[in-house]
Amino acid sequence: MAIDDNAASRTAVLDRVRSALRKRGADADARAAAVAYLAARKQGPRPALAGDLAARFAARAQDMESSVDRVGTLDDVVAVVGRYVDTIEAVKDSDKNPRAGVCWPEFGRLDWSRANLAIESRPTVGHDLVGVTGCYCAIAETGTLVFVTGAEYPSATFLLPETHVAIVRVDQVVPGMEEAFARIRTERGALPRAVNLVSGPSRTGDIEQTIVLGAHGPRRLHVVLVG
Repeated sequence: MAIDDNAASRTAVLDRVRSALRKRGADADARAAAVAYLAARKQGPRPALAGDLAARFAARAQDMESSVDRVGTLDDVVAVVGRYVDTIEAVKDSDKNPRAGVCWPEFGRLDWSRANLAIESRPTVGHDLVGVTGCYCAIAETGTLVFVTGAEYPSATFLLPETHVAIVRVDQVVPGMEEAFARIRTERGALPRAVNLVSGPSRTGDIEQTIVLGAHGPRRLHVVLVG
């Protein structure tokens, strides 16, 4: 089913809600006024972030159990991803190719074969061990990756594979969550269908408060900072 196959049903539900609220149409003026209101509000007190934002992001990402590499250019990414995969091959399932996976379309042009990697630009079907993505931006304060939905940014690539490799340009690092959402509103004009915030590998502490990685998503998150 395509993402918008349920558009008619969604519109019908929203129309009933508007009717109950005695509103008509999509009320674009009210939506614009709400965005303007949020933009005009002063932010509350926040801790000052001293020093290099990219370095701060890398440190906080490692605090959240992510591993981090930093390279100069995008052309250097393939080699460091290859070396990273070398370190985790021993724990991969023996009946699957530990060097195979998928990537977002923007990274399909990279010559992954240089590092003996079989990374393909296609949607994941659930059995891929490695997923390579970019991100919309990254939050220095918390070591968090921010993803927005879209055809060029399939969410399954960072949700289904056991190992998630995120490529982050240093100019994508923002101080805090406030700047992240301000950038989304400014650059996209409206919030996308969904915004995903990822801080380290998937984990749970439900059983006896023992942290277990990979509970409902990737068990590893490797960040490659570029720049």
